[in-house]
Amino acid sequence: MPLPFSIAPFFRRLIPAVAAGLALALAGCTRDRPAEHPPEPPRHPLRGEILGVARDRGLLVVHHEEIPGYMPAMTMEFAVPGADLGAFRDGQKIAATLVEAAAGDFRLEGIRILDPQQERDLAAAALALRQDTHTRGKHAYREIGETAPAFALANQDGAVVRFDHFRGKRVVLNFIFTRCPVPTMCPAATAKMMALQGAAKAAGIRDLELVSISFDTDYDTPPVLKKYASDRGIDTSNFSFLTGPKDAIADLLRQFGVYAIPGENLYRHTLATILIGADGKIVHRTDESSWSPDDFLRLLAPPLP
Repeated sequence: MPLPFSIAPFFRRLIPAVAAGLALALAGCTRDRPAEHPPEPPRHPLRGEILGVARDRGLLVVHHEEIPGYMPAMTMEFAVPGADLGAFRDGQKIAATLVEAAAGDFRLEGIRILDPQQERDLAAAALALRQDTHTRGKHAYREIGETAPAFALANQDGAVVRFDHFRGKRVVLNFIFTRCPVPTMCPAATAKMMALQGAAKAAGIRDLELVSISFDTDYDTPPVLKKYASDRGIDTSNFSFLTGPKDAIADLLRQFGVYAIPGENLYRHTLATILIGADGKIVHRTDESSWSPDDFLRLLAPPLP
């Protein structure tokens, strides 16, 4: 659900205490549920090992650990809605949320493939980013002309991507979540990024990277982001979809001046599309949903002789 874009720049610059109060108020609105709505299905954290991938039926065969008070350790088949089954293979250790959508209908959401070294790398980068945000304090928001914050997140293939990876290239970056139901928000933002990617390629611009960071970290894991890109026929050779630790995403949202306030499977959020130069400095941003790919293409195209 969008925030009014006319207030976005003002909202972004509010002192942290006031902004936090408004955020909580908006979040409370999203959590209200009419009495006639059915209760939320049971959800339980799950850890286990993949024993098989039934691609023809859209299922994973998983031996999971005991879920105390709910289910003993056992081997089960699970539906994995929204995830790309090609991201999984036998023997992978996973963590996920088990959802009992109906009696006997078990599915997994938020599946993360456990890689201890990757987890350590992402946690270390998230801690450094948290310290940077704390040090900047009320000046956490980065203005045009400032250097973009350093970060490390996981891409749609599950690989760790550091912002330094993009140095020497220009980056157009935004924040989305894949379950966004408002056509003029995240779906439109992704369509415009795709259009910009195509226009830049046609114009011979080769130093461009597009980056969409999901703030729905519980659901938008790498396999979900991979399916999101695949379903839309997105060329991921220079268009990355990133996710990572909640703290890291929260700090990036703060430093880039974007608000994403969770509700019931939804977010109230602002949109920002940001151009970062090859030197890592913020060159341009737009805080509205009506931007045109041509707006950024003009900034990316070389000047006429």
